[in-house]
Amino acid sequence: MFTGIITGLGQISAVQPLGDSASHGKRLTIQCPPAYLDDVTLGDSIALNGACMTVTSMDAAAHQFSVDISAESLARTAGLGALGPINLEKAMRANDRLGGHMVSGHVDGIGRVSRFEQVGESWLLAVMAPPELGKYLAFKGSITVNGVSLTVNSVQDEPTGCLVTINLIPHTLEHTTLGTLQVGSAVNLEIDLIARYVERMLSPTALPAA
Repeated sequence: MFTGIITGLGQISAVQPLGDSASHGKRLTIQCPPAYLDDVTLGDSIALNGACMTVTSMDAAAHQFSVDISAESLARTAGLGALGPINLEKAMRANDRLGGHMVSGHVDGIGRVSRFEQVGESWLLAVMAPPELGKYLAFKGSITVNGVSLTVNSVQDEPTGCLVTINLIPHTLEHTTLGTLQVGSAVNLEIDLIARYVERMLSPTALPAA
């Protein structure tokens, strides 16, 4: 489990194919901040742009670790198959503060940035989410964008999807990779965990047979 509060900015410094066909995944090497791995051991979970991955090797002295990501995960996420900056979050401990919201680290869909511009001291981010995620998004509800826990300012259902707007304060832009987004950028989205369970409980198919 995670909280959507980014604990470090990393860089995918190497991408190594794990096979010679599209059915094979990739091994990513991530450069992270000094001392970031001091409390990390092999097998620990670290979210990369919101996608939970397992640390398969690490070199604390060189400030880097590696993860193996399957072809399935690559197909269902954005920004994990190439070199570039990345948001990092270590899995939460039972005694940690829940500064954001409950995040599973499982990407529910890929959204597209449709608007990103400064408004006053903050920035307005508009993301078109896949239509199937629309029922889970609500005004003042929570959404995770590239691993960052954010509050939804507005929701508008459209034929091509669900348009959500979010206000980003300067602190968020300074401590995450969201400041590098542009119109058209693909982003990983995770809906609120509680909304997922509520939808399931209210579904007629969830009721026991008479």
